[in-house]
Amino acid sequence: MTWTVTPEAPDSPAATALWRAYYTEVSDRYYLLHEGRRTDPAELEREIAAPSWDELTPPKGRLLVARYAGEAAGTAGVRLLPGGGAELKRVFVTESLRGKGGAPLLVRAAEEAARAMGASRMILDTRSDLTEARALYARLGYTETEPHNDDPYADHWFTKTLG
Repeated sequence: MTWTVTPEAPDSPAATALWRAYYTEVSDRYYLLHEGRRTDPAELEREIAAPSWDELTPPKGRLLVARYAGEAAGTAGVRLLPGGGAELKRVFVTESLRGKGGAPLLVRAAEEAARAMGASRMILDTRSDLTEARALYARLGYTETEPHNDDPYADHWFTKTLG
């Protein structure tokens, strides 16, 4: 079985399904940890519908979808920033396929996309409870830095120079 990673429209059926899975998981993890409950379904629908993913479409950015054996299995987004940087967004691999190399492949593909769009560094933020993500970023050469935004859900910020 092999992985492939290709650019895709943020509103494609595959991207939409993967983002629903992403939001469900990260939201439930947050609320279970902090409030002892799962996400209210109406709240989840509002959060899924709220963002405009225009920033992940050319020329502002890219959305990448990973497939494993042809099935949509993960996403990573790249958003260009002023000054020659890019931000890594929404790295996600479906739970059943974790540990099979998809996440590092997605991050590296996002770095390649950022370089191709002219970015010289990548930044990202993540939460404390997403320990797997923090470990992945450290393994891939990201360095923890001071905050670069005021996102209320972010606890850790990382950067990497793109060679």
